[in-house]
Amino acid sequence: MSGHSKWATIKHKKSKLDAARGRAFSKLIREITTAARMGGGDIEANPRLRTAVEAARAINMPAENIERAIKRGTGELPGVFYEEVFYEGYAPGGVALLVRALTDNKNRTTAEVRHVFDKYGGSMGAAGCVAWQFKPKGIIVIDRSKTDEDTVLSAAMEAGADDVQSDATNFTVITPVESFEAVKRQLKSAGVEWDRAELTQIATNTVPVSESDAPKVLKLIEMLEELEEVQQVYANFDIPDEVLEKLSSSGT
Repeated sequence: MSGHSKWATIKHKKSKLDAARGRAFSKLIREITTAARMGGGDIEANPRLRTAVEAARAINMPAENIERAIKRGTGELPGVFYEEVFYEGYAPGGVALLVRALTDNKNRTTAEVRHVFDKYGGSMGAAGCVAWQFKPKGIIVIDRSKTDEDTVLSAAMEAGADDVQSDATNFTVITPVESFEAVKRQLKSAGVEWDRAELTQIATNTVPVSESDAPKVLKLIEMLEELEEVQQVYANFDIPDEVLEKLSSSGT
């Protein structure tokens, strides 16, 4: 699992502040609306919508907010049209960044993303400059205190997962996009609950980052993620666990 995935897990444990929760609500409402527009409002028939709704329920988004977002996507309620766009560039240390956004004003969002890249030591590049370094995957993060490795491994691999990785606190199941829902169903049948399940982009190779560059890379990613239109930032860095934990505990 890339260093960015590990950092995302650390942040997931810390993200209980009201401001962070508010941003998460806003981003998920955009995702739910877009998923419903693209694939319909039936949660069972629309895997992207189902994943977004599960994520919304996991952070206790009210059911009426979810329902309104779906209806805006299907056209039952008036709403904003969001376009999915990707931005590419580099962070300090040569780390590749792929930024996914949902926006109703591409020109504004492009300017905002470029400003953050420039301000925090990165460089925004042309389309295609780093996208080839990432592959779409599903990722399911499971608290290892809630289950055992054999159960996770057996269920995940039987349903078509690519890999099951583990660290001191979690099991991380990595799946092909087309097997993501099947793996989730199989894990659920085996009695396995997960903390986080999402479709993501995983780097095909990683760039080692020095301890001095690590705070700069993470700050750039953090500021990109704070933009309202940005849904996810994917990175190909490799930062040692002890450095990530040190940065996390220091509040960096």
